[in-house]
Amino acid sequence: MQGMLKSIALSVAMLALVAGPSSQAVELPDFTPLVDRNGPAVVNIQARQGNDDDPDPSDADGGPGEEEVPEIFRRFFGPGGPGGAPGVPRGPQRGRVSFGSGFLISNDGYILTNNHVVDGADSVTVRLSDRRELDATIVGSDAQYDIALLKVTAADLPAVTIGDSKKLKPGQWVVAIGSPFGFDHSVTAGIVSAVSRSFGGRDQQYVPFIQTDVAINRGNSGGPLFNLDGQVVGINSQIFSNTGGFMGVSFAIPIDTAMSAVKQIKEKGFVSRGMIGVQIQDVNRELAQSLGLPRTGGALVNSVNAGSASDKAGIKVGDVILSFGGVDVVRSSDLPPMVGATIPGTKVDVGVFRDGKTVTIPVTVAELPRDASSRSAAAAADGAATNPLGMVVEDLTAEQRQQLGLKDEGVVVTRITGVAARRAQLQPGDIILMVGKVKVKSSAEFSAAVKSVQPGDSVMLLVRREDASQFIAVTVPKKTS
Repeated sequence: MQGMLKSIALSVAMLALVAGPSSQAVELPDFTPLVDRNGPAVVNIQARQGNDDDPDPSDADGGPGEEEVPEIFRRFFGPGGPGGAPGVPRGPQRGRVSFGSGFLISNDGYILTNNHVVDGADSVTVRLSDRRELDATIVGSDAQYDIALLKVTAADLPAVTIGDSKKLKPGQWVVAIGSPFGFDHSVTAGIVSAVSRSFGGRDQQYVPFIQTDVAINRGNSGGPLFNLDGQVVGINSQIFSNTGGFMGVSFAIPIDTAMSAVKQIKEKGFVSRGMIGVQIQDVNRELAQSLGLPRTGGALVNSVNAGSASDKAGIKVGDVILSFGGVDVVRSSDLPPMVGATIPGTKVDVGVFRDGKTVTIPVTVAELPRDASSRSAAAAADGAATNPLGMVVEDLTAEQRQQLGLKDEGVVVTRITGVAARRAQLQPGDIILMVGKVKVKSSAEFSAAVKSVQPGDSVMLLVRREDASQFIAVTVPKKTS
């Protein structure tokens, strides 16, 4: 009997030892103070294309549309995007309203959101937590970072505290506040799953995404991602899903990347990125063995652009870039964000493995040709004011002309502002080569060519899109009484 009692006592003691640490391990943080403090700085955004006189019957309910699905996921899932109906063609829509989230970064009304939430919008409305609705101006945007900076006219507004996304580590708690499916100020929480994720696509290779398992759905786009200190560490941007709904894999733009873009947009109206002019690939085990590398990793150079920064510095095909500015390059996808975030003109030490040894090569970083969809409000307003066709155009840079194989002709469409261009299914990135039978070489020549166009007129444009050119007729709607 005494032996049995000792056995029971020992078992109880062992259970207590097991239960003690376990009960502490399942204790979860209380997010209430964080939400109370930061919730008022999170806003709902409605971006409208077209107007009430030009409705889009395919989106009569005004619900979140395909504008919220980034191009990389449209390509992955096909027409309609995640959860979209197969076989439904994409293209400019009329009378569409896209919903998203954003957050105030200053007390005087600057708001951060995603570019894909407001891209192509004719008007943007911001709803605050106190139910006030304010008209917002797009100060500027950048498609590759998927960042847009808005401004509302108001004072003494609540604003978030900006954190440091470089300090994030997998396993840390994070909280999202946004408006999924239009449900304002919804709060979800999870952990950081990974950092510095890259999709490897041309459009988003410069963003070292934060991967989380925070529940993100349509309408969360552009909303803040907080750490437990209540600081914004990211902007919720995308989900990876084969159904269109949350499946545990969400991506956020690091706030360091976003705030760098904000600074440049405020100062010069667009975002500059560094470029060194190499094509790269991952180094697998077989390549590492053949190159004599002691381990897999780095970025193998398979092409060097003639006359580029790398070419001038002496980087060669077959070199393996192991570090950039003292930061290790573990995967080839690590390099583009590092280079892109470098101020053009900066001299950077590049660690290169060549012929069995590591050498350091100083490279003066050049500037990446500016993305056609990056724009400032000033440029947009100037183009819209003089253009009856409802589009904003800008001059092509010398680098863009070289890439496109053009001599001196052509202007690039940077924004669709009116019904005429939208009905003709023109889109940002199109190159206008001719107006009627007249070649255009600058935005000034384009404006002069269309200046006399009247309501009811049709104008034939020669438009280049990707590698094909075609004539498109653009008809200016007649005025109605």
